[in-house]
Order: sequence, then C-alpha cells, then structure tokens
Amino acid sequence: MNLEEAKAQFIQSWGILGSQWGINRTMAQIHSLLLVSAKPLTTEDIMEQLSVSRGNTNMNVRELIDWGLVDKVIIPGERKEYFSAEKDIWKVATLIMYQRKKRELDPMVKVLNQLSTVDGDKKNEDVKAFVDTVTNIKKFAGQAEKTLDTIIKAEENWFWGSFIKLFK
Repeated sequence: MNLEEAKAQFIQSWGILGSQWGINRTMAQIHSLLLVSAKPLTTEDIMEQLSVSRGNTNMNVRELIDWGLVDKVIIPGERKEYFSAEKDIWKVATLIMYQRKKRELDPMVKVLNQLSTVDGDKKNEDVKAFVDTVTNIKKFAGQAEKTLDTIIKAEENWFWGSFIKLFK
C-alpha cells in the first residue's frame, strides 16, 4: 500500500472512530489529516484533500482548536492561516477525555445531583426504587469522574506503569 492509500485509509478510519466517540466525522477526518501531515496545512489544503466546503472546514477547525487538539501556526511571510495537530498521542487522548468528561459526564452528574433530592415518602416502593437507582448511577458516575480526572492529570509513564501492574 502506498502512502496516499494508507493516509486515505487512516483518515477514513479515524473519521469513523471519531463519530463513534460522539464527534462528527468531518471533524475527526480533519484532525486525522493534520495528525499525519508533516507540515501545517491551510484551510484550502484541508478542503482540497478532504473534499469539504470552506464553511465546514472552518467550523470544524475552530472546534478542534477549542478542544486543544489543533493550533493555529504562524509562518513568517505567509498571510494564510496554517493549522497543525498535537502529535503527542497521550496528550491527544487526555484532551479528548477531558472534553468528553466536560460535555457528557459533568452534565449527567449535575442532573443526578438534582434528581437525588426527589420529594416523596422514602418508604414508598416507587420512590425508593427511583432514589436507589439514581444513587447507584451517581456513585458510578463519581467513580468514573475520579478515574478520568486521575488519567487526565497523570503522566504517561505513571499510567502505563500502573496499567501493567494490573496484569502482573
């Protein structure tokens, strides 16, 4: 397989993976293109290589910048904007985990906190079932939150060392 075929397959696969993570396919494809590019790319480069519109490219690049996965790069003497992706895959993974936690887990925990104070007779079978379920989900979410916070704050070497110890 030549480089262009491999690159196209990687971009397609990363796009599918990204959509399974809850981000749109184009955003993931732009990210993957920038990940495997040796040099920073312009909006026009991205549009041409992925066959996407300027608006779609701009919107997704801005979102990637907001996630901390892509940076705007200044090239002396150039008037165009260039973009480059974070290449450290550990940092990429932790940034994605942070964003997913912020966008998915944190709002869920907030709702669970509100729901755990439901009015009603705690001896009532339906109220008890509801409160018990919400409490159990809240405990699970709290543990997930602690685990994600630990991973996000962890150094790569610490993480892998701890992970390997699990299987010894």
